[in-house]
Amino acid sequence: MTDSDKVKNALQKDDAEESEIRIKKKRFILIISFGILMSVFALLISISISSGGIIPIDKAVSSMFSAIRKGGENLNPEELYIYRARLPRALAAIGVGAGLSVAGCMYQALIRNPLVDPYITGVSSGAGCLAVSVIALGTTLPFLGNNELYMIPVAAIIGGLLAFALTMTVAEGAGGTPTNYILAGVIVGFAFSSVQTIFLSLAKDNISNAMWWMFGSFANITWENALLVLVPTLGISLMAMLWAREFNLFSLGEEQAKQLGLNTKRFKRLMMIIASVLTALCVAFCGVIGFVGLIIPHACRMALGSDHRLIMPASIVLGAMLMLFSDIIARTALMPMELPVGAITAIIGTPIFAYMLMSRGRSYKG
Repeated sequence: MTDSDKVKNALQKDDAEESEIRIKKKRFILIISFGILMSVFALLISISISSGGIIPIDKAVSSMFSAIRKGGENLNPEELYIYRARLPRALAAIGVGAGLSVAGCMYQALIRNPLVDPYITGVSSGAGCLAVSVIALGTTLPFLGNNELYMIPVAAIIGGLLAFALTMTVAEGAGGTPTNYILAGVIVGFAFSSVQTIFLSLAKDNISNAMWWMFGSFANITWENALLVLVPTLGISLMAMLWAREFNLFSLGEEQAKQLGLNTKRFKRLMMIIASVLTALCVAFCGVIGFVGLIIPHACRMALGSDHRLIMPASIVLGAMLMLFSDIIARTALMPMELPVGAITAIIGTPIFAYMLMSRGRSYKG
C-alpha cells in the first residue's frame, strides 16, 4: 500500500467517525426533545386524570396555576385536589424516575455490565427489610420520637446504606472485581430479603401496608415528601453528570483509565456511594420500584453509544417520562382501585427489554 493510499484510508476513517458522532448528537437531540415533550404531556394527564375522577386538561392546568398563585391557601375543591394530591405525586414520580435511571447508568458503567440495575448492591433489600420492620412490627427509631411521617423513609435509607456498606466490604475483601460486586450484592440482598420475610411472617394487621410498600406506590406522597424526593434526586443526578468524562475513561477499562491519570479505586468507591444514596432516596418514600434503572440507561447506551455526556441527560429525561406514564397506568387501569407502580414498570419494561435484546443485542458492544 502506497503512502497516498494510507492517507486516503485514514481520512476516510476520520470522516466515518465524524459522521457517526454527528448521527449520535442528532439522535441525542431527538431523544431529549421527545422525552421532554412526552414528560410534559404525561404531567398534564397526571394532574387531570386519576381514580378520583377526570378533570379536563385546560381546567386542570388553570386550577394548578391558580392554586400555586394562592400558595396552597383558600383553594376551591378542584384546586385543592390537584394541588394536594395529584401534583405532588407527579413531581415525586419525576424525581424517582430520573434518580433510578441515573443510578442504573452509574452502576452499569462502574461494574461494566449492561444488565446491572440500582438494586444489584442489595440496596433495595436492605431498605425493604428495615422499612417492613417499621411497618409490620411498629418498630420506632429513637432519634425521631413520634414523628411517623419520616419513620419509614429514614428506616429505608438506613437499611439501604447498611446493605450497601456490607456489599462493599464483601466485594472489596474478595478483590473488588466487577463480578465480585455483583456476587456480593446478591448475597447481601438475599440475607436481607430472608430477614424481611421473617418480619412479614410476624406481622399481623399491617401486612397489607408492608406488601404495598414492597411493590412501590406514590399514593401517600405529600408536598413535603415530593420535595424531599425531587430536589435531592435531581440534584444528585445533575451532579453525577459532572463526572461524565471520568465515566467514559472508566468504561475503557480500569488499567487504561489508570494510565490516563484516573484514580480508579477512589472514583469507583465514591460513585458507588453516590449511586447507592441516590437509590436509597428514591425508594425511601415510595417503596421499591424495579426495572427503571435497568431498561432506561441500557436503551440510552444502545442508542447513543458509550459517551456518558449523552447517556446521563437522556436517562434523566426518559426515566422521568417512563415513571410518569407508569404512575398514570397504575392509577387508571382498574379505577377506582390503584395498582402498585412497581408492577407496572415491570410489565412495561420486560417486553421492551426483550425486544431490544433480540433486535440489537448482537450489535451492542457495551
